[in-house]
Amino acid sequence: MTNVARKVTVIGAGNVGATCAFVLAERKIGEVVLLDIFEGFAKGKALDMSQGGRILNYDGRISGTKDYSDIADSDVIVVTSGFPRQPGMTREDLIGKNADIVSQVGLGIKEFAPEAVIVMVTNPLDLMTYHMQKTTGFPHHRVVGQAGILDSARMTHFIAEAIGCSNEDVQAMVLGGHGDTMVPLPRYTTVNGIPVTQLLAEEEISSICDRTANGGGEIVKLLEKGSAFYAPGSAAAIMAESILFDRRRVLPCSTYLSGQYGMEDIYIGVPVVLGRNGVERIIELELEGHELESLQSSGTFYKQQLNDILGY
Repeated sequence: MTNVARKVTVIGAGNVGATCAFVLAERKIGEVVLLDIFEGFAKGKALDMSQGGRILNYDGRISGTKDYSDIADSDVIVVTSGFPRQPGMTREDLIGKNADIVSQVGLGIKEFAPEAVIVMVTNPLDLMTYHMQKTTGFPHHRVVGQAGILDSARMTHFIAEAIGCSNEDVQAMVLGGHGDTMVPLPRYTTVNGIPVTQLLAEEEISSICDRTANGGGEIVKLLEKGSAFYAPGSAAAIMAESILFDRRRVLPCSTYLSGQYGMEDIYIGVPVVLGRNGVERIIELELEGHELESLQSSGTFYKQQLNDILGY
């Protein structure tokens, strides 16, 4: 990958993918390709975004396609393809349907963009990220999942709302799987450097942690049809940007563990340094007993599903 990357592909032109592509275009990333099995869907959204460039003052090539050969030379590929959650569904209910889609997408990426870094968004996130790495055979550091940024953003919003302060001043940290077993870490959450434990009562923090873990389900219930897309799409764009321009941001992402935090052969959310090569480094936080136990329990949950449902 060159020092300044110029091309990113978003696979899946639904709400999440289109939001991601739009944010990337608005942030003047460079060439953006939007790929979908429904070519007109991808081309129409790409054209709409291109026309919006004059209004919002961004200028870059945005194209839509269904042809995988058009993803050639992509530096980063964001995968959002898959079925969204509906009311009453868990992320895990999507495993079978979305695993088949990820297999097809992964083979296309392997053939036409073998040097790309893949950012996974398809749910259930941690399982689909593992499945994508197995499908492509890419090095683990070049396949990474978007979840912790979204979950941390949700926690950040709830904290700012409770305190009555700006989102910009809150730094939250959420680890673990992207689901009910996620692990919000109040001890690593601050408001402009002030520990949140000094600003909110324990019961308020506990309520916020619960709401964070169920943040996606809350939106699914409110929408009645479909699931969240503005925040997930934006979070994926931020990851792509950090990789494309080697910003080496420290972000919570679903990454492959090989002994870190006492877990092996699993993708799960932990802090990483995200740069040109994907996951440049995994950061191991000093966790207290109950925090580490919760994180490992989250890992055990997904490890079991990898074995029972996907056969790994």
